[in-house]
Amino acid sequence: MTIHARARAAWAEIPVPAFTEASQPARRVFVRDLLLDALIGIYPEERVKSQKILINLELWVAETPGESPRSYDEVVCYEQLVKRTKMLLAEGHIDLVETLAERLAALCLADERVLRTRVRVEKPEAIAEAAGVGVEIERSRR
Repeated sequence: MTIHARARAAWAEIPVPAFTEASQPARRVFVRDLLLDALIGIYPEERVKSQKILINLELWVAETPGESPRSYDEVVCYEQLVKRTKMLLAEGHIDLVETLAERLAALCLADERVLRTRVRVEKPEAIAEAAGVGVEIERSRR
């Protein structure tokens, strides 16, 4: 089984808490297994040599009850999420995957339609014996 297949299987096993009946209707937008190069880590070599990171984003987006989106302007665009993620990484070195995860969560929540987000950042090559190591966070609009 490849590293990506193991990561996908592990991601799929994580329970997703259901919204309560009283909560606002939502749709889930996601970016799965986005594999990018990044300058990330605390070791000297990680400051100068990029490494692969695997990013997963899930966004729970508010819906208007009884109405389906009719235009591009009415949806949270996953293509724009990917572009903004790449722009964030292009800003330069980040010490911790935790820091990157928090920045990505803030990026997701910048769109006021997003109610909640789950962000996972993995370093698939950091430990040879592991399919990946990293962090996963959830953040909600307060």
